[in-house]
Amino acid sequence: MDDMTGEALGFAMEKLLEAGALDVYHTPIYMKKSRPGVLLTTLAPKKLESTLTNILLEETTTLGVRASASTRTILERKIVTVDTPYGPIRTKQAIKDGRIIRALPEYEDVKRVAREHNLPFQKVYRAVLDTKHE
Repeated sequence: MDDMTGEALGFAMEKLLEAGALDVYHTPIYMKKSRPGVLLTTLAPKKLESTLTNILLEETTTLGVRASASTRTILERKIVTVDTPYGPIRTKQAIKDGRIIRALPEYEDVKRVAREHNLPFQKVYRAVLDTKHE
């Protein structure tokens, strides 16, 4: 699309996510005749294709939507709350073959605790990483 405002693009992205899209992102591209434009990409289950296509057609300036299939491999995930010097914070564990391969703090929890304690975000984030995640 080469004729959409940033505000309208953001609104369309929110609507797509609210309707069940797994992810939505935009990429700056050059269109025919070297016009700058935006490629809006929506990742979603096949069952939502019609719903999301309708949102794209109604909420953007596009005249058409391309769809393609892809596969997705995902890790098992588990949310675990850990105790830190600043209080409990949720972490998301990524598990492969029954083994935790990483555990990362939940952004909203870190943000909330950083604000509550008037601390830098990174200090709280590192405190979570330094805590045992069993």
